[in-house]
Amino acid sequence: MEFEIRKKRKFKKAEKFTKKIKEVYEKTEVVLRKSQEEMKKYADRKKSKLEEYRVNSWVLLSIKNLKFQI
Repeated sequence: MEFEIRKKRKFKKAEKFTKKIKEVYEKTEVVLRKSQEEMKKYADRKKSKLEEYRVNSWVLLSIKNLKFQI
């Protein structure tokens, strides 16, 4: 079986459409990155610092929600 190779034609409207889609994609990508950075900034603002524990450190644990099996 042999396939005929189609001639490459220029479709002006298709090229215009692809250019427009690429521009829209690039703009949305920029906007999404900006909003992602803003969300991270606000999330990090409310994030509390983690406590650093060392070996042999004394800590208090709550057993309020701990269920014992006897």
